[in-house]
Amino acid sequence: MAFLLKNISTLLTLGPAALKEGRRITESDLGILRGQSILIVKDKIAWIGEAKKLPRSLAQKKSLKEIDMKGMTVLPGFVECHTHSIFAGDRFSEFELRNQGRSYQEIAAQGGGILSTMRNTRAATLKSLISMGQMRADHFLRQGVTTLEIKSGYALNLDDELKCLRAIQKIQKLRVVPTFLGAHALPPEFKTYESYLDFLADKVLPEVKKKKLARRVDIFIEQGFFPKQASEKYLRRAKTLGFDITIHADQLTLSGGSDVAIKLGALSADHLLQITSREIKSLAESQVTCVMLPTADLYTRTKYPPAKELIEAGARLALATDFNPGTSPTQDLTLVGLLARLEMKMTLPQVIAAYTVGAAYALNLQNEVGSLEVGKSADLLCFEQDWQSLFYSVGEQIQKVVFSAGVRV
Repeated sequence: MAFLLKNISTLLTLGPAALKEGRRITESDLGILRGQSILIVKDKIAWIGEAKKLPRSLAQKKSLKEIDMKGMTVLPGFVECHTHSIFAGDRFSEFELRNQGRSYQEIAAQGGGILSTMRNTRAATLKSLISMGQMRADHFLRQGVTTLEIKSGYALNLDDELKCLRAIQKIQKLRVVPTFLGAHALPPEFKTYESYLDFLADKVLPEVKKKKLARRVDIFIEQGFFPKQASEKYLRRAKTLGFDITIHADQLTLSGGSDVAIKLGALSADHLLQITSREIKSLAESQVTCVMLPTADLYTRTKYPPAKELIEAGARLALATDFNPGTSPTQDLTLVGLLARLEMKMTLPQVIAAYTVGAAYALNLQNEVGSLEVGKSADLLCFEQDWQSLFYSVGEQIQKVVFSAGVRV
């Protein structure tokens, strides 16, 4: 099947941003074109240009179907590169405790936090996790997300972590990227972080690899969680097994996560609230994507990461919701982008690039998604408003048309 999307008012290809690998983005990097058409063949973009200039060899395809976009704005589907969307239960009470002055570490030390969600997730059935995961994925999809990363990490044992990864793989309608986050917290069955990491490296990672349940491994390097030296050993083992790695880095304290990410060639370092000028310079000179998660900073009432300084230094940024039941219980992309603009001083073009090109790099999918170019996946977000209306009005329900891998969903 082939589709020709005609009468597009404004097309944001993000091609120039992709060419710059998502660094130092300006408005000119959005690749803004007027009066364009897009030819989709199967699941790929086959041609972009004025409809009257469509090559005859393509125009004569018997299966070609024309779709009138009626002056819509079109840009790449959003890439949501950091979520914890597979879990059971809630953490409503902890939100109140934090508002009363209790720290994240204090709540975790008393059996709350991740361990609270662990108990509910272990008890949940595979069927229920799939159902809840699909409902959450559908909510992302309605906002224009066509690539969704989902981490495990709320079961913390062999069987139930595999159950969570199986649930992630069953989610439909959009591209799903599973990440194994067994190293999220210390489960009650283990007394030390080192012994638990050895268990993950020796028993769990080989099973994840063998069953092809994930190609990425994440870890929470933080004081009171996984220490830097043991984490580095674990991540080296993961790389030896062929996994890409990413790191929850320097969120609560300057715990060395970004240093490990650079040293080991991680795809991304996520959070980065506590970094200094030294880490900013090192990250800017590396291939590590800096993933900013401002809704988590809002909910935990912490400072925001130095996005402006990172951008000016030449670092590549991505944005994501960090959707999870405890410290960022929101799936609202507009709120993420608005906080990035208001609190992190990012420009709108920088926000758009961070949610497309930058996020694609964070998932090692930059050759498939993040920009609208010939040969890339036909993942499109289409809407009637001007592109400058994006990441502006929280809660506004803009009517969208979304194509995921060439299928209108």
